[in-house]
Amino acid sequence: MAIYEKIIEVNNYVTKSNLPDSDYVINPYIGCIHGCKYCYACFMKRFTNHKEEWGTFIDIKKSSSPIPTKKLKNKKIFMSSVTDCYNPLEEKHLITRKILNELINIDCYLTISTKSSLILRDIDLIKQMKNVKVALSINTLDEKFRADMDQASNIKERLDALKILHDNGIYTVLFMSPIFPKITDFKEIVRCSNSFVNEYWFENLNLRGSYKHDIMNYIKQEYSQYYALYEEIYIKKNNSFWENLSNEIEDYCMRLNLNYINYFYHEKLVKKNKQK
Repeated sequence: MAIYEKIIEVNNYVTKSNLPDSDYVINPYIGCIHGCKYCYACFMKRFTNHKEEWGTFIDIKKSSSPIPTKKLKNKKIFMSSVTDCYNPLEEKHLITRKILNELINIDCYLTISTKSSLILRDIDLIKQMKNVKVALSINTLDEKFRADMDQASNIKERLDALKILHDNGIYTVLFMSPIFPKITDFKEIVRCSNSFVNEYWFENLNLRGSYKHDIMNYIKQEYSQYYALYEEIYIKKNNSFWENLSNEIEDYCMRLNLNYINYFYHEKLVKKNKQK
């Protein structure tokens, strides 16, 4: 598959955040060649004028301006919200590594989110940071389902990356997102990872825009036994499944005394953050 790659000049890497529990976001790239089939960030095409299919293009941001030290002091920063800062082209362009080099000297609270084991390359920098969390997204232990959904690191590589980060004294987060009804087994994922994960985040699958049709077709073809449930959730807008699962997850985490954040009501949290 051809990848359309372009270098663009930007004024700054830092933008104000509307995410819950985050003041600023840093997205070193536009687009992402991991090509996640459920990726909400595909909406970016409306603003960037890309005609290419999501997952086949990436803009590499270059900025000559330094990261604003005073602006970010004591602030919460999230990398990355609409791309993966460790997509395969990071190995060549080193934009994320450049940004991390600057962030080392800033007294901020940094969270790095990725689906790639390439993050291990930058352990030397991450270990120098006072307040940093690294989150790897894992929503299945089924490698076939994972490969159907994204072209990022495989499940074993992600779990191994979390363990290596944890063994190096870095605060680790397993971001269980998006949770697919009846497909994601959250207990199984916790059981195989809780010895090297400091915190779990949970987020349910939201279907909207162009990819809703694609995911629904995929479920009909590959998991037809669950299709009626997906219709109930995503066509009839019945939230009872999510309400029950949310309660089950919270009960399970409290019973095991796990650190966790429930992002099931993400849209409400975003709206609250905007109002704040």
